[in-house]
Amino acid sequence: MTESDNAQLQELRRGTAVLACLLMLRTAQYGYALLEELAAAGIPVEGNTLYPLLRRLESQGLLVSEWNTDESRPRKFYRTSPAGDALATVLLDDWKNLHTSIDRISRKGK
Repeated sequence: MTESDNAQLQELRRGTAVLACLLMLRTAQYGYALLEELAAAGIPVEGNTLYPLLRRLESQGLLVSEWNTDESRPRKFYRTSPAGDALATVLLDDWKNLHTSIDRISRKGK
C-alpha cells in the first residue's frame, strides 16, 4: 500500500471514528478502555487521535464527562449527551444508506 493509499484510508476512518465513539459511549467509558474496545471492534484509533476527538466532542456538547476517583488512579469517563445520542442515530442512519449506495455502485462495475 502506498503512502497516498494510507492517507485516503485515514481520511475515510476519521469520520468512522466519530460515529463509533458516539455509539460506544452510550455506556460510559474512560479513554484507554475505549481505545481497546475500538481496536477489538476492528476500528484501530491512536491515542493522539482519540483524546483530542473526545475533547472536541465534549466541547460541542455531544459528550459529557466526569472523573471517577474511587480507585487509586483517577479516570475521566465519557458518555454521550442527549445531543450526542441524537447525532449518533442520524449518523448511523446515513452510514447505512451510504453503505447500501456504495455496495450498489461497486456491484455495477463488475
